[in-house]
Amino acid sequence: MRFLPVNVDAFIVELTTLEQTMALTNALQSVFMHWHIEEIIPAARTILIRYNPIATNANTLIKHIAKLDISASIMQSGELVIIPVHYNGEDLAQVAEYLGITVAEVIARHTNNEYQVAFCGFAPGFAYMVSKNAQLNVPRRQSPRVRIPAGSVALAGEFSSIYPQASPGGWQLIGITDTAVWDLNRDQPALLKPGSRVNFVDASKSIKKYHLPTAKKGDSNSNQQQDIKILATGLQTLLQDAGRIGQAALGISESGAMDKGALHSGNRIVGNPINEAVLEITQGGFKAQVNCGMLVAVTGAECDIHITTSDGEKYNVAMYQPIQLEKGDMISLGSVKCGVRSYFAVRGGFQVSPVLTSCSFDTLAQVGPSPLKIGQTLAIKKIQTLNAVSLTETPMIRYPTCNDVIVLDIVLGPRTDWFTKQAVELLSSQLWQVTPASNRIGLRLSGDMPLSRDKGQELPSEGTCIGAIQIPANGQPVLFLNDHPLTGGYPVIGAVCTYHLDLAGQIPVNAKIKFNPIGMFKEFEGSDIDHV
Repeated sequence: MRFLPVNVDAFIVELTTLEQTMALTNALQSVFMHWHIEEIIPAARTILIRYNPIATNANTLIKHIAKLDISASIMQSGELVIIPVHYNGEDLAQVAEYLGITVAEVIARHTNNEYQVAFCGFAPGFAYMVSKNAQLNVPRRQSPRVRIPAGSVALAGEFSSIYPQASPGGWQLIGITDTAVWDLNRDQPALLKPGSRVNFVDASKSIKKYHLPTAKKGDSNSNQQQDIKILATGLQTLLQDAGRIGQAALGISESGAMDKGALHSGNRIVGNPINEAVLEITQGGFKAQVNCGMLVAVTGAECDIHITTSDGEKYNVAMYQPIQLEKGDMISLGSVKCGVRSYFAVRGGFQVSPVLTSCSFDTLAQVGPSPLKIGQTLAIKKIQTLNAVSLTETPMIRYPTCNDVIVLDIVLGPRTDWFTKQAVELLSSQLWQVTPASNRIGLRLSGDMPLSRDKGQELPSEGTCIGAIQIPANGQPVLFLNDHPLTGGYPVIGAVCTYHLDLAGQIPVNAKIKFNPIGMFKEFEGSDIDHV
């Protein structure tokens, strides 16, 4: 095993084979809570481990993990799932040519061998399946497709998978299925989970009908009270809370409010639990009318707040203070002066049903309550217990402007050694400008000199964390934020320290970033685990 740094609360365990990865994943399941591990993200040859740094530390965990038995190569078997496939994929003939066999033999190998889900990632419900005897190991396409249809059955390396929704991708397409492997209307949205056994069948030869899990009935909102009416959403207004931690097995990242400090402050001001769902408003421009008396607060990116009463009286109110609104009042937020995202909290919280444990909307996975629309109404929960409001809240960070240079502390790793010495020095010595292509998925950065790699081989997909600095082929960094893909195939040179993630989520377009490594890159093997 190799242990590679990821962040101040995370590290990667690198193994030699997929079988070892699966064995260690099984072993970790039994000690997950006992060792204060918050999440594990298995991939082809690695496992990313996030832990609670208050309850444990990397040194202790690494010592425990190094002693685990990973000799068992058999994953615990799950339920058997039958997937009918129409074998008409665009790359089927090229796959056969690459393997030196006929198209019929490709189909026979794919249907005559049982597959098992090793891990999930890339997108919700995207399952990486392996088979011991299929012998269908093919490389990814040199030029990825811009759009692959949902249901496409594909091969890459030793894996087979099914695209759960339309998305870009570089896998070799051999067919398509009508089976929905991801459906939020089901009680269990992911049809395939780690351990699931899969048999592919040729739909053209099969007369048997296969039934999917039944969809759950949607809740009726016809009688929902209309406490707040949305009049303007600005660039984007989303419901966000602390996020959906612990859904990695389904291929879903954390998401949640980009500025957790502002989320917590807003809820404390109105007397809510700190992780109650609020509205995350990007770049201001939000406007709403209230249909009953309520207490609200606005935190995060600085903007002017205007109130217009039902009698036409107009006045301004301050951020980070409780604001009492009465029936008929309109509240509007001006353009942001610094920062990017403001947070609108209401006493009691919004009446909204969580999706997979969270009310956050994930812009990449398209999971959670949909973005707000003009004319939409929201209901407020009935308060069961009255909690004290906070009158002492202040911003926890200094919100940056587009003219600022923002210093972000970073931990080097896990793939710093894949880059040239000059590239590692450039990472922290030159400034990186935030480009307009940035969003909740990540900040796309541009520097005068791109970062060049020392190792040119393809990196098997491995887990990534919020704050990861991934370097694609063009050498210009992408700083992953809350809605990032759970796994990635480009090397990560470092990661923004967890205590600077709120700041990273508030950096506007055109601002410049300076990365500040807090230590040297170092991998850990055996007893050499002084620190991560």
